[in-house]
Amino acid sequence: MRYAKIVRQVLCYFLLFTFLSGCALVIQKGRRSDLTKIKTLKGEVSALERELSELRNAKSLLEGKLSQEIKDKQVKLDMQERGLVITVLGEILFDSGKDVLRKESYSILDKILDILKDELREHRIGVEGHTDNQPIKYSAWKSNWELSSHRALSVLYYLKDNGVKPDRLSAIGYGEYRPVASNDTQEGRQLNRRVEIVILPRLVKKLELEDVDLEESEELLK
Repeated sequence: MRYAKIVRQVLCYFLLFTFLSGCALVIQKGRRSDLTKIKTLKGEVSALERELSELRNAKSLLEGKLSQEIKDKQVKLDMQERGLVITVLGEILFDSGKDVLRKESYSILDKILDILKDELREHRIGVEGHTDNQPIKYSAWKSNWELSSHRALSVLYYLKDNGVKPDRLSAIGYGEYRPVASNDTQEGRQLNRRVEIVILPRLVKKLELEDVDLEESEELLK
């Protein structure tokens, strides 16, 4: 996971800097910026650790609320590089070829809403629509791309209409182009027809060091 790697790399930098400073026993003139940089990185590491803890706690709460749905394989929770991903099967949310939410899906979305509005109220939320690779036949949609986009928007509007601030939300449709299983089987196509609600980390910024290569520092400490 990228956050763990960032933490590990930053810690490597701390260790390397401490080692080199200990050998020299002198802080060179003009290098006070390194001390400021270290303080900044230390704060970012602490913030990353707190954020990971928040997401893990939210995942645990969701596992409790959605235990039956997870058991029935209607919902899946994953901690991924991009954040906490809540995957809901398309057939639970929509009728075939449609983008209108089924009333039966409200209870699942409401359980997710509770966490989004409380424990994760500071996080941005991405809603992603996905389909299988079967061509559109009996629908007004031009392509699976359009269908997946409108399905993502339907979920986004449900979240907005039920208390999630609009500036936290975004939606995108990937159509058939990001499958998680083979489209050669019925089971695989079912898994590919899905909506993913992604809880995005607040600290998605690249750590930039002017004078230090983190990868090089990591290699030196091996």
